[in-house]
Amino acid sequence: MEVNCAGCAGCCIDWRALVSDPVAHERQGDRAPIDDTYNLVPLRGHEARSLVDCGYGDAMTPRLFEAGPDDDCIRVDGFDLAAIGDRPVFYLGLRKPPKPVAPFGEHRQWLRSCAFLDPETLQCRIHGDDLYPETCSVYPGDNLHMDQETECERVEDVFGGIRLIDATPPDNRSQPQFAGAVGSKIFGYPDPDELSGVVDRLAANALTAYDRSLFVGIASGSSPGMLDINKAIAETYQSKAHSAESWVGKTIEHWEKRADAAGTRAVVDNPAIYETDHGAPETTGWNP
Repeated sequence: MEVNCAGCAGCCIDWRALVSDPVAHERQGDRAPIDDTYNLVPLRGHEARSLVDCGYGDAMTPRLFEAGPDDDCIRVDGFDLAAIGDRPVFYLGLRKPPKPVAPFGEHRQWLRSCAFLDPETLQCRIHGDDLYPETCSVYPGDNLHMDQETECERVEDVFGGIRLIDATPPDNRSQPQFAGAVGSKIFGYPDPDELSGVVDRLAANALTAYDRSLFVGIASGSSPGMLDINKAIAETYQSKAHSAESWVGKTIEHWEKRADAAGTRAVVDNPAIYETDHGAPETTGWNP
């Protein structure tokens, strides 16, 4: 497997505003997400804890799902949520605020992008770091193993060029995305009553820091293969996530205040400097 990521970051950016007929691949099947975030990367529980421990408790956001016809279901804020028993299921991903980016040779414009994406080089600021999510590190390997279209191929179809250079799946295949995922990637929220109002805000992309921290705490207090929650760990990580003030959270607030509608031109000089000035790690740039 070999990919050409320079000038792309298609899997890290919501580029639907650039096309007349955007793909809605995440809203297919029985369990459509409540939110409209594109390519939200699922994090494992230990990855969530590591992010919180490194001060990035404000970098994560939850995803809840509409119940399928054969699912257990909990109704909150008018939404029928997929559940396991009486617990709505969710996973955590990295937030995608609007950023001034110029992918695919296009001019700079406002597009929702991964919180860790350098808006200038279009490289991940934690690539190769211990915090780099497993899901990102193996992509698009699982898609290739399951003969599913990759984001690389979607970008090729719309913008041309070759992004997926070698489509041979890697031998060191990880588990499929949700195999054995309960308590590891998929979590059960133990008290649906606490989610009153939260689900509405999730659907409106208006979660508060406290809302997000509730889910971070539950995921952090979970154990693989179990729905039981270690309450002490959950409370500790919920509190740490709620009080986090990383460069991620600070720059998200800045970009959200400054951004215009998705797909509109962004007149921002050297956007990466704003992030690095607030503590973001540098990226290497692409080799010529």
